[in-house]
Amino acid sequence: MNQNNKLQAQKPRFSVAITTPQYQNLIHNTLKDPKRANRFIAAVSSAVAVNPQLQECDAGTILSAALLGESLNLQPSPQLGQYYMVPFKSKAKYDRQGNLIDPECTKAQFILGYKGYIQMALRSGEYADLDVIDIKEGEYLGKDKFTGKPQFSFIEDDDYRESLPTVGYMAYFEYLNGFRKVIYWSKDKIISHADQFSQAFSASAYTKLQNNEIPEKDMWKFSSFWYKDFDTMAKKTLLRQLISKWGIMSTEMVTAMESDGNCIIKDDSGNFIPDVHEQALSPELPPAEPEHEDNGNSDLPSDEPQKYLTPESPKHINLDELDEI
Repeated sequence: MNQNNKLQAQKPRFSVAITTPQYQNLIHNTLKDPKRANRFIAAVSSAVAVNPQLQECDAGTILSAALLGESLNLQPSPQLGQYYMVPFKSKAKYDRQGNLIDPECTKAQFILGYKGYIQMALRSGEYADLDVIDIKEGEYLGKDKFTGKPQFSFIEDDDYRESLPTVGYMAYFEYLNGFRKVIYWSKDKIISHADQFSQAFSASAYTKLQNNEIPEKDMWKFSSFWYKDFDTMAKKTLLRQLISKWGIMSTEMVTAMESDGNCIIKDDSGNFIPDVHEQALSPELPPAEPEHEDNGNSDLPSDEPQKYLTPESPKHINLDELDEI
């Protein structure tokens, strides 16, 4: 057995690792409450069990991503869509002498779902309403000629509306003080944005996929959420644009945004931090667009400073015990 295979063999699958005393002690010491710990173990085990690809991931990266989600009070169930643990291939790492220090393996990334954005924003207590919806053909009426704000006329027949093609997406929020912000992006703009910023997406490949031009033998290449669930990723992108530029952000939301699309690791102090080197290898979500013009869509000046709330920060998780496995 070569060195690479030996190192891989030392790491148990998650279904085995989660039952070991090291993992059990770490979870119970972190969460403190036995009932919460048992619920967490059941929820994460269930999320992993229904995803064969996730089962192949390094168990430590699954647990660290799940503990981050738990610290943010988000659930790992794919059906809830609050956050996901997404497998990706991590390249082998070598020291300066060429010795293998970390073999190629599959790791789990923490991916925040758009429903997670909504959950944390509403939890801050600053928002009266917040949502993102798809816009169907005929509903977008253009911009107000005086304010530049997008205008819509929604179709009331839900069945008929669902039968129409989606032409764009609209995200909005309203503060408790009455301030509102609405942004609209066409579907073409979303596709262009993803094509430019996400290495996991290609606009030309997406068009071929929509036209059923991809051979069955090549379908495995289209495992990105952008291909599997474009609608969800589009909504998430627009919410990220809206909240990061004009929204009030709690410290837990800042933590979630910084960790989004990353493999979660521990620093020298044993604290949760995103592994930016791994993120560069497999980005799933494009960043907020680096633009500053307001386009007339805001009720506040374009240089309005970003506001942050300061509730108690999410608890840092000490992962030192994982080194024993």
